[in-house]
Amino acid sequence: MFTQKMIVNAMKVDPKANLEVELRKRIDFIKNMLENTGMKHLVLGISGGVDSLTAGRLCQLAVNELNYEVGVGHEFIAVRLPYGNQLDEDDAQTAIKVIEPTRVVKVDIAAAVIAAEQDVIEALNASGINANNPEKNDFVKGNIKARTRMVIQYTIANQVNGLVVGTDHSAEATMGFYTKFGDGACDLAPLFGLNKRQVRGLAKMLGAPEQLYGKPATADLEELAPQALDEDRLGVTYDELDDFLEGKTVNENTAMRIKNQYVLTEHKRAPIPTPA
Repeated sequence: MFTQKMIVNAMKVDPKANLEVELRKRIDFIKNMLENTGMKHLVLGISGGVDSLTAGRLCQLAVNELNYEVGVGHEFIAVRLPYGNQLDEDDAQTAIKVIEPTRVVKVDIAAAVIAAEQDVIEALNASGINANNPEKNDFVKGNIKARTRMVIQYTIANQVNGLVVGTDHSAEATMGFYTKFGDGACDLAPLFGLNKRQVRGLAKMLGAPEQLYGKPATADLEELAPQALDEDRLGVTYDELDDFLEGKTVNENTAMRIKNQYVLTEHKRAPIPTPA
């Protein structure tokens, strides 16, 4: 079993972090990634949540600085990837205004997701595998949405010779709260090493309105539970999780829940297993 100290060390959250220092550190990290790879474009899906807003604004600040320092041509492409009509579309548009991206690209993922879901269900049923459980199908469809969004982001990145940016921070990473090879796939993760409250703090510092930096987090992937809160899915609050990652004492049941989830989702954080 992993101890709290082991998880804290792995997630690299500094409880005494100076957000101004963290801001500079992460902008420089993004700039270095572009310069070291020879790429000039960054691609990120913007959902309307605080994580993508924060990562997106960091990206735009990084390309702005590079354009000033080494020459024009660096761009941040903000990608809107709704599944039909998004319930919090207004928040997504507000996030875009805060980020001020070089470009905005919109791709509706609904047709691709529905086609993949229906084709697989039909193929499985035809093979004798029962794929007609509504709850299971809804969960699987949520993962299809996340992976379709990542396919589109990488398609755009391929077209422009760019890098796909992830929004994963240490609170989500601890719980494995992302889709494997979906929103967990990226070329760089500039928010790692921060917990949720630190991400919210950066968002506020970057000019986000309270409606966004204080917005309750939701993945909004499953249609049988629209706008379901992350905290309900996690079984712990972000405040509890953040306290744990800062090395503070938390309720014994909460600590055990976090440790157990860390073990169960280790496969998401680990390299792909290979023979010895």
